[in-house]
Amino acid sequence: MDRPAPPPYRRIVDEIRRRIDAAELAPGDRVPSTRRITQEWGVAMATATKVLTTLRQEGLVRAVPGVGTVVAEPPRAPRGEPPRGRRPRETDGGLNRERVVRAGIKVADAEGLRALSMRRVAAEFGVSSMALYRHVANKDELVLLMADAAFADVVLPDPAPDDWRGRMEAGARLQWRLYQRHPWLAQYLSVSRPQPMPHGMALIEWTMARVEGLDPLTLIHMAVTLLNHVRATAAGFEDDLEAEQETGMDQHQWMAAMEPAYESIIASGGYPMYTGIDGTEPNAVTLETLFDFGLTHLLNGMGLLIERRAAQAA
Repeated sequence: MDRPAPPPYRRIVDEIRRRIDAAELAPGDRVPSTRRITQEWGVAMATATKVLTTLRQEGLVRAVPGVGTVVAEPPRAPRGEPPRGRRPRETDGGLNRERVVRAGIKVADAEGLRALSMRRVAAEFGVSSMALYRHVANKDELVLLMADAAFADVVLPDPAPDDWRGRMEAGARLQWRLYQRHPWLAQYLSVSRPQPMPHGMALIEWTMARVEGLDPLTLIHMAVTLLNHVRATAAGFEDDLEAEQETGMDQHQWMAAMEPAYESIIASGGYPMYTGIDGTEPNAVTLETLFDFGLTHLLNGMGLLIERRAAQAA
């Protein structure tokens, strides 16, 4: 008689265990979250929660406050007994934190943030992922350091614009070009859970340095609104690269493939705005035009705010 198939949660537990045993997930790496499990395996949230609970009960993972659920360190062998399956301690080939961070940026730029792992970065140096843990605590710390290092590379214009609008526009365009160089960066940044990055914060301070007559809370709202426009629009860079990798079609090929479906929808007559742009240039609406349009009108609106506050103060 055939053995009954294991329940869905058990199959997922076994797959994550396999990834850990194969070193695809190393100690300190985050394991799939409950949300990721529901998306990857198509199960309910209750099943995903049971997966992580089982993994914790079996000692494979542990919860780290502020980080999430990560692969647990393997148990230490009794004193005098060599650890099973552990390789002899290797040299790290002269690695240091900066070299590891730069290698991480190189991988993320070429392959996307989803492809980044401690194991993948270690492969750049021909060492095991454990060699990296002497320089960074885990993947989360590595990505944070990568992001701040990317902001540190921004070259500020000299001389800098001395008026508030020129300075804010320059700061926004510096960020825009930064996200073009590092498409993964915009998606990594969070407005609701901002990451502590000194060089990123310094760029925002510089961007807002010529706005006068406003209280700090209003300045922060202006700064984050501007940042979020640039970041949210630039997130499309990584989206487009990932979609091209998955479909094999670039953005123009994809739009051409979707054209019959759009034409069918528009032909119903209920979409006059879309009908009105039919026949325009293919590049009439791009990430670049959306960025420019949004930036211009955001600054126009902020100008009205600055003028009104100045009039009230007078």
